[in-house]
Amino acid sequence: MSTVQHPSCQDFHRTGILFVISAPSGAGKTTLCTALRQKPDFVYSVSCTTRAPRPGEAEGEDYHFISHEEFAARKAADAFLEHAEVHGHCYGTLKQPVLEQLERGIDVLIDIDTKGASAIRSSSDPLIQAALADVFIMPPDLEELRRRLERRGTENNEEIKIRLANAAREMECWRDYRYTIISGSMEENIEKFRAVMRAERYLSRRFSLTAE
Repeated sequence: MSTVQHPSCQDFHRTGILFVISAPSGAGKTTLCTALRQKPDFVYSVSCTTRAPRPGEAEGEDYHFISHEEFAARKAADAFLEHAEVHGHCYGTLKQPVLEQLERGIDVLIDIDTKGASAIRSSSDPLIQAALADVFIMPPDLEELRRRLERRGTENNEEIKIRLANAAREMECWRDYRYTIISGSMEENIEKFRAVMRAERYLSRRFSLTAE
């Protein structure tokens, strides 16, 4: 009588998940990402930028600070997963480090705006497409967003007005994301994101049997 051999947990391999988080300014994305980075659940993708470091920022932790010439060379070599120019400065996510982590089964977190998320979503790389789990943090409404911006006290009235106009446009993109989290307290946002994280990690399609 033959014995049926069932795979053990050691036989399974999971590729990494690419968690992409976007949100309007003031919706709680930065606070959420800061809290998530306190635990080794994934690697945080550090972007390149051509702007100078701000006080307290560290090379390789907040950004990779590079020259305009180096940025242009990497762009020409198709080294970026996404890139953009904001207020005269260039920003970009390097593709190769992300792919290397995903291939090793390590999850990656990218904190990015809606345009950057759209660029990643349009990537032709099959590994990126398979790994992507994009999440939009939606403020309850614009009035609540206004209150949050006013409470943090880092913008004047005109700047708040501009941010709210930008937020209204960004909030229209929520349907493009696989998941939408209605922003509440920091604790609620963390728990909601971790629920998404757990669900993505249990998807059967992310597993394969290790070859003998």
